[in-house]
Amino acid sequence: MIKVKGFDRADIKEVNAVWNKVVEDGRAFPQEIPFNEEQGIAFFEGQTYTGVAYDTETNEIVGVYIMHPTFVGRCSHICNTSYAVKDGKRGLGIGKIIVGDSMEKARENGFKILQLNAVIASNTAALALYRKMGLTPLGAIKDAFRNKDGEYEDIIPHYINL
Repeated sequence: MIKVKGFDRADIKEVNAVWNKVVEDGRAFPQEIPFNEEQGIAFFEGQTYTGVAYDTETNEIVGVYIMHPTFVGRCSHICNTSYAVKDGKRGLGIGKIIVGDSMEKARENGFKILQLNAVIASNTAALALYRKMGLTPLGAIKDAFRNKDGEYEDIIPHYINL
């Protein structure tokens, strides 16, 4: 069974491994340089909330997400989230669990809207999941993401009113 808990420093090696693999793949996150342990702790603790998905039988960390305000002031009720599922564990429903958890945590933290700023157009699994979970695509921003290989592709921001 997969459950989600808040980030704990004791999990940094596994959390960094999940997150940094996505960074190193260069096809989903804008971040280009993986975190070392100190940077990872500062980053994950610096979020409004960092959720860590783990297998209750093995305690293996299988996913992570971050949440923080997208804007300040009059738009600070909109949060942004980013999700990472462990390589080799994708396609098992973990994404649905962490997206659902992020919606609950966003409400608990006073956010009224959840926004995904940079969903890569070629990430068809994520696009299908977000559609199933009720998020609305806002249209494509042409050539907004530079892949690791230097090629550009569209991003499709999404949102949902909570």
